Amino acid sequence: MNNISVVTEFLILGFSGPWSLQFLQCVLFTVIYLFALMGNGLIITITSLDPCLHTPMYFFFKNLSLLDICLISAVVPKTVANSLTRSNSISFFGCVTQVFLVPFSAGAELFLLTLMSVDRYAAIYHLLHYEAIMNRGTCVQTVALSWLTSGFISVIHTAGTFSLSYCGINEIQQFFCDIPQLLAITCSENITVEIVLILVNAVLDVFCFICITVSYIYIFYTVRKIPSTKRQSKTYSTCLRHLAVVILFLSTAFIAYLKPILGCTSFTDLVLSSSYILLPPSLNPIIYSLRNKAMKAGLGKLIPRRLLRKENVLNFLQE
Repeated sequence: MNNISVVTEFLILGFSGPWSLQFLQCVLFTVIYLFALMGNGLIITITSLDPCLHTPMYFFFKNLSLLDICLISAVVPKTVANSLTRSNSISFFGCVTQVFLVPFSAGAELFLLTLMSVDRYAAIYHLLHYEAIMNRGTCVQTVALSWLTSGFISVIHTAGTFSLSYCGINEIQQFFCDIPQLLAITCSENITVEIVLILVNAVLDVFCFICITVSYIYIFYTVRKIPSTKRQSKTYSTCLRHLAVVILFLSTAFIAYLKPILGCTSFTDLVLSSSYILLPPSLNPIIYSLRNKAMKAGLGKLIPRRLLRKENVLNFLQE
């Protein structure tokens, strides 16, 4: 039985198939990655430069965008590079980095989504006391606590995973270093502690989902009292989109993390893992921020109007 210290690399099998399919997957991943970087980068830039957006809600949006960039950047660049070079290897340090960053980003993002739902609840249900409840100090402290808690959990996961022994087989049936897949190839008999940690994480995620759901139930109850039917429909539409993203994020992550422990992996598991790695970072900017009127106004301030005049656009196209 060889210790993990002698392992210098792992083999990420990912999406197997002919080169044409792998190239198509590479192009798809690249397009989604660039779209996520552009959308989240815009949110970070706008919310940082526009003083009108220095409010709790947009502070949460900015942090959510940072986490989205961290989550997708931890996986996609290496996956695309491997596809282009037809290489399946990832270094030991690269694997450790992914094992830490993916749970850290996903966990902190879920905590942040919970805070955002509580913020919306306070803004609608306790409007008169909102500024006292969600002051700047509270926002900074809660966000910092989310990052630190998720980081602490990820450190424990990473240390627990790489304290195990690996004997010969270093092939990971995934397109990135995933904790359940590493547990599946370890030759250590005692992996109970790590499985318990995953289950505890699952319980914590369910608790966050319950908090989000309860917050939106109270929001829906309050919105029913709004006399304007148009405002009611708009609020319902926004909240339902938010809930849809949370449900998609949690459901795919649950299945992707728990199924490899209970049984063998399949192509469906790769698709599910792709969903919770790729979709939230690419959808969150559209659903949470860029459809917002204040964000559009901030973007208008960022881009000088004279650059968007019809004659300037026509001259640019003619050149």
